[in-house]
Amino acid sequence: MNLQTFIFFVLLSYTHAKFSFTDPFESCETNAFPPKQSDAAPRYIINLDLPPQERWTKLVTEKKNDVLALIGDIRNLTLSLVGEKVFKVIIDNLDKIATTLPYPFNEEIIGISKASGLNISEATLYNIFYEVFTFCTSIVAQDTSGHLYHGRNLDFGLFMGWNPKTHTWTIAELLKPLVVQLEWQKGGKTGLFTFSLDERFGLNGGFVGLLEWVSFLTREVMEEAKTYKEAKFMLSHTRLLAPVYFILGGVKSGEGSIITRWRDNFHTDDLLDRMSGSGSWFLVETNYDQWKTPPFFDDRRTPAVHCLNKGGQKNASPKLLYNVLSTRPVLNKLTTYTSLMDVNRGTLGAWLRKCEDPCWPW
Repeated sequence: MNLQTFIFFVLLSYTHAKFSFTDPFESCETNAFPPKQSDAAPRYIINLDLPPQERWTKLVTEKKNDVLALIGDIRNLTLSLVGEKVFKVIIDNLDKIATTLPYPFNEEIIGISKASGLNISEATLYNIFYEVFTFCTSIVAQDTSGHLYHGRNLDFGLFMGWNPKTHTWTIAELLKPLVVQLEWQKGGKTGLFTFSLDERFGLNGGFVGLLEWVSFLTREVMEEAKTYKEAKFMLSHTRLLAPVYFILGGVKSGEGSIITRWRDNFHTDDLLDRMSGSGSWFLVETNYDQWKTPPFFDDRRTPAVHCLNKGGQKNASPKLLYNVLSTRPVLNKLTTYTSLMDVNRGTLGAWLRKCEDPCWPW
């Protein structure tokens, strides 16, 4: 089945559900906040003072059954796409790669392997696999007093098992029980900035480029950077193979940026520059370059910008961000969770999402 046929198939299933695509400017969600407490993702602490092999043991042990259910489905899907022989080649090579990963990531993978019962190569593969099918919407906004808020939707599982009866993506539904809030602690302390990552697609890197382990850099930044400026420099200047968007928020007025990365260079869209220039008080990133128009078949940016402007800076708050991230098609059938971050207040929240029909498939 080619891409055009698959998209038609998904849209056809919506026709039977009497789904209609509506103008994204018809309405902005205003009543989604506060989210239900029952939808809150459980919270875990990752203690970086523990030996690397022990850091994930509690979490993986408690989520083992859900992990294996998700991976079993992904394994079957991968086998159907590439065949058993190709899958074996991938696994065999990843087994070699896993042994060469830098410390402490190699030790953490070993610990995850032991706790889950997966072999090391598969534990490595599904860390990569998670990155390959990720779509996101990230927002950094500042209120009139200079207080910063950071929000994000994770959309996951495109082209991975569409169920025409329930109008859901199979892998996205299997992922939801595994969504957790992680608080990274070192010496009992947490960080001084907020961060999210959005996939950037391109032939010069893209999916293949994720094998460069962009997540390793982000971990190093979260652990080592002491300020927003240090984090911004590291995310901007470290060589990468994969193109990516880093969305960063700080603790001071104007400390917000979208860092668009190529392998060796970068472009930044800074909140401070926008506020002093055009007067904008927010940044919105989906999965497309800021200076380009999003494709018509996946334009989450336009409705998000529209609803933020409609809400106004005087109403900038977790409520406004959550409502914007709950507005279709920013919220869609792929949306797994919504998170809200406020570094000044030291708060992080994540809630599982479900987009009831009529709702865009992506």
